[in-house]
Amino acid sequence: MIDRLGPLAAQQLTAAQRAAAQAVIDGPRGALVGPFVPLLRSPELMECAQRMGEYLRYRSAIGTRLSEIAILVTAREWDQQVEWAIHAPIAGRSGIAPDVIEAIAQRRKSPALQADEAVVFDFCVELHRSKRVSDATYADALALFGEQGVVDLMGINGYYTFLAMVMNAAQTPAPASTAAPLPV
Repeated sequence: MIDRLGPLAAQQLTAAQRAAAQAVIDGPRGALVGPFVPLLRSPELMECAQRMGEYLRYRSAIGTRLSEIAILVTAREWDQQVEWAIHAPIAGRSGIAPDVIEAIAQRRKSPALQADEAVVFDFCVELHRSKRVSDATYADALALFGEQGVVDLMGINGYYTFLAMVMNAAQTPAPASTAAPLPV
């Protein structure tokens, strides 16, 4: 596969692209990687996406550990190798059991999921596959996370779907990772 929107040389960047790239580099990500490489072609969109992603990834109402479950489910549903390569190791460091990560890679629900992880898993899988969430699953998420948490969970799914769509269309190559690639 050819990387359709690969890295741009510094001398190719417009002032707006340089500013947008620097904002990502100066933020918690520390580098211009993954989806931000193709998104750099639209610096204002990239800046907006980066700000949303920074909130959802680092400060959401459901916390980092549960956010990583949502990100992995989204990566799996979209066969997104970049998201998987980046987030499977982060999920492990965040306390997600290796059996859970492997089950998600295989499109299965792991019996090793903790109760709160199972609620997030069910919510995300239903949202991606059915394009809706059942009343029972919604009620479980609402009871655990409140309205802000439920909205943040929806936002994480939407944001990482957006990134997956960008990288799948751009054919962004996955970085080196300690995680095995997703089976296709």
